[in-house]
Amino acid sequence: MDNIKLTKLAACAGCGAKVGAGTLSQLLDGLPVIKDEKLLVGFDKSDDAAVYKINDDMALVQTLDFFPPIVDDPWLFGQIAAANAISDVYAMGGEPKLALNIMTVIEAMTREAIHEILRGGYEKAFEAGAIISGGHTINDTEPKYGLSVTGFVHPKKILTNSGARPGDVLILTKPLGIGIITTAAKAGLVPEALTAKINQQMAELNRKSRDNMVNYEVHSCTDVTGFSLIGHCCEMAEGSNATINLMAAGINYHKEALEYASMGMIPAGAYKNRDFAEGRTEISASVSLPLADIMFDPQTSGGLLISVAEKDSQHLLNDLLHHTDAAIIGYVSEAGEKAVVVK
Repeated sequence: MDNIKLTKLAACAGCGAKVGAGTLSQLLDGLPVIKDEKLLVGFDKSDDAAVYKINDDMALVQTLDFFPPIVDDPWLFGQIAAANAISDVYAMGGEPKLALNIMTVIEAMTREAIHEILRGGYEKAFEAGAIISGGHTINDTEPKYGLSVTGFVHPKKILTNSGARPGDVLILTKPLGIGIITTAAKAGLVPEALTAKINQQMAELNRKSRDNMVNYEVHSCTDVTGFSLIGHCCEMAEGSNATINLMAAGINYHKEALEYASMGMIPAGAYKNRDFAEGRTEISASVSLPLADIMFDPQTSGGLLISVAEKDSQHLLNDLLHHTDAAIIGYVSEAGEKAVVVK
């Protein structure tokens, strides 16, 4: 296994392996929606997690996420996959408490490699204050790892991706470009320092950002992962019956991603995201194609996209800048012809 790179064992990497949002909506279309007054958030709004009310003071948050390797180091892969899964609970304003492993292994993987993936996941869950209490592992043709995560939130403090209000300011807590950079890395074009930087970003929990945002008047939140910034903005806009306005000059992204995008280092998931969102989106002619590619780029363990009242936006941003590269990237307006407008 020392001579085998994990990323060479899978056709897709990280959240880039997700089924496209357009395909997913077709697959879910027509499925029966079970009505239960205690089910506060289901799959009908394409939200990050399900929420079920236990009593007036507590609701259960449930999510699941797993994917193929996006890095070659098994321990780091476990860290990133766990952080990505746990992020869905943070996006709902919740606190993760319990998790189960989901894992597929191949014959070429040694016991040590499998152990290191699991160790990375356990340590990241412990950092988040959650306990991994078991799981399920099967043989497959590709390695994959992730978590089913259970958390808790007060029923009146749930944050969904469908609560954005006109006048809100949009903040993104982590820079974009992960999918493009990891695609370039497969071609041997990325220096070690940049690789280390994006690996650290992917393994970073969104816990501190969640801690910051719950102190302010936040109306909506989602984490930006495989469906890209624009894809997740489409879901937020349509769920909120509003239009998301993105300011291209304010988008936070890794500058190297622009160069790699110009070279054509675009992951397949970005094209799926563009197919889903392009008809819902108006992009100004002044926005370069490489920058647009970054906004369609699938992210792995990406940042939180926060829709916050304008009066609190600068205060929240100042708090976030103590530990992230957050930026104000746009605003919410009344619903227009398009779900997302990029200026």
